[in-house]
Amino acid sequence: MTRRAEARARQALKRAARARLRDLHGIILLDKPLGLSSNQALQSVRRLLRAAKGGHTGALDPQASGLLPLCFGEATKLAGNLLGARKAYVAECRLGVTTDSGDSEGEVLERRPVPSLNAVTLETALGKLRGRITQVPPLYSALKQGGERLYVKARRGDKVEVPAREVDVYRLDLLVHTGDTLQLYVECGSGTYVRSLVADLGADLGCGAHVSALRRLWLEPFLDPHMVTLEQLEQAAATGDEALLGWLLPVAAGLADRPAVHLDPEQSAAIARGQQIVLASPHPTGCCAAFAGDGALLAVLEVDAAGRTRIVRGFHLPADARFALPASPPLLKPRSGQ
Repeated sequence: MTRRAEARARQALKRAARARLRDLHGIILLDKPLGLSSNQALQSVRRLLRAAKGGHTGALDPQASGLLPLCFGEATKLAGNLLGARKAYVAECRLGVTTDSGDSEGEVLERRPVPSLNAVTLETALGKLRGRITQVPPLYSALKQGGERLYVKARRGDKVEVPAREVDVYRLDLLVHTGDTLQLYVECGSGTYVRSLVADLGADLGCGAHVSALRRLWLEPFLDPHMVTLEQLEQAAATGDEALLGWLLPVAAGLADRPAVHLDPEQSAAIARGQQIVLASPHPTGCCAAFAGDGALLAVLEVDAAGRTRIVRGFHLPADARFALPASPPLLKPRSGQ
C-alpha cells in the first residue's frame, strides 16, 4: 500500500469513528477509581457512551477516589463556576512524613518524630485552618503558570514560586486518631487543596504530614450522590443502551440547587432568541435556572432586584433531553442546617 493510500485509509477510519459518535446531553456521577486521572476516567466513559462531546468538573488527582461529575453535550456548559462550588472529602493523613507532592506518591523530603497529641492540641491546630484562610497550592498540581501546568514545571526541575491564595474551609473535623494517622472530614470551597491543608496542619503540629488517602463524598448540587463505577458502566454497556443511558442524569440535575424561574411562551421565545426579559414580582434573584412552560430547560439567568435578566448560559437541547428531574429526586437532598 502506498503512503497516499495509507493516509486515505487512516482518514477513512477516523471518519468511521466520528460517525459512531452521537450527541448525548446529561451528567454521569462517576465513582472515580484510584490510579486514573480525571481525564482518563472521562475518556473511558465517553467511549462507552459514544458521546461526541464531554468534559469533567471538579478534577480529582489520580491518587484520589470518589465523586467525579462527567458532563456530556450541553451539560458541559455547567462546568466552571456553575457546578461544584462546595465539596466534601474524607482524608487520611500520615503524620511525621513530608513529601514534595503532599501525598504518598511524592518523594519524601523529611521525617520527624510525632509528638504526643491529645484532643485539645489537635482541635487547636484544626481550628486555625477553618474559615477563610490563605494557603499555597501544591507545586505538583494542575494549576497553570505562564500557560503551563505546575506539575510539568516541577517534574522538569524548574524553580517555581506558587503564590498563596484565599480559600474557604467550612468544616475540618477529626474523625479518627490512631497512632500516627488522622482521618479528617473536610468541607471546602472551590480551589481548596486538601494536600495543602494537611501540609499546613503537619507544620503546625511540628512533625509534618501528607495525605495518604483521599475520597470525595459529594460536590454541589449532588449532596447525596448515587455514583456509578466504571465496572458498572461497562456491564451496562454490554447489556445495551437502555441500561447504560439509565445512568445519564438530565442537564437540569446540575442546576438543582438554583432557584427555578418558569417562563410563559413569550418569555421563553425571547430567551431562546438571546433577548433580555423582565420578570414580574415576586421573583428570585441571582443565578437562576429558567424553564419553559412544559418544563424544558432553556437557560441559566442572572436576575437582579428589578427582575431584569442576563443570560449566563443558553441551552439548545433536543426534545428527548430537555426536561428536569422529577420532584424530590433521591440523589439531590438539602444539607442539614441549610
